[in-house]
Amino acid sequence: MVESTPKRKIKDSVFTDLFQDKKYLLQLYKALHPEDSDVTEDELADITIKHVLIDGDYNDLGFSVGNRLMVLVESQSTWTYNIIIRALMYLVQTYHDYFKRTNQNLYGSKKVNMPKPELYVIYTGDRKKVPDSVSLSKEFFAGEKISIDAEVQVLYQENENDIIGQYIIFSKVYNEQRKLHGATKKAILETIRICKDRNILKEYLESREKEVVDMMMTLFDDEQILKAYTKDIEDNVERRTAIQMIKDGEMSLEKIARYVPSLSMEELKELEAEVLQLA
Repeated sequence: MVESTPKRKIKDSVFTDLFQDKKYLLQLYKALHPEDSDVTEDELADITIKHVLIDGDYNDLGFSVGNRLMVLVESQSTWTYNIIIRALMYLVQTYHDYFKRTNQNLYGSKKVNMPKPELYVIYTGDRKKVPDSVSLSKEFFAGEKISIDAEVQVLYQENENDIIGQYIIFSKVYNEQRKLHGATKKAILETIRICKDRNILKEYLESREKEVVDMMMTLFDDEQILKAYTKDIEDNVERRTAIQMIKDGEMSLEKIARYVPSLSMEELKELEAEVLQLA
């Protein structure tokens, strides 16, 4: 059976697609601020979903509610403290857009109005010990006082009663199914089936099942492209290393092969012939 072809025009992830819907975005906000129970969808403003770092497809989300500017970034599988820098970069870019959109002059004498920032990371990986919060000062500068700091709250708890916890459960179910079925459509369909059966993001998945499958298939495709690109770079580096070692003439081809395992002995002999021809 032939798998369906991924749609290259779809670049959203489930994370960004889910929270572009104000209904779910409001649920997200109320999960973070349950005391603010009277907030309505109309009060969610300036939704800015964008990829700040152009080297990859990251799940970054920014929106404002009243005097709050909410920034959330997702760390899908591998925990990294670099998430703090991503959140900070997103915040700076969002403020830049905010001042431009509200026609505020940063070079004037009048103090600008700016919403209070709140930074969060949603961690969906399997790491057992996850901190409740991380900061730029603590993690990168040993707690020293620095000119600018950023504190990020870490959300990692599975909870069927709020949309953040449900999204984390969805992500972990997907990770489990991918281990079982690999990067296949079956892994996606099983994830959707299991989550609907458990009432996890059920309404969203039932209403947008085809789009979810398309999005995740596209991410598989992008992942394969990135892996192929990375391998090409690694192969080129090893090829250049082998050429330089052959030019130096200090090692036999058998010994060079230990340092550049991606090249066969036949390929090393061909490189040696090329080097000798150019000498």
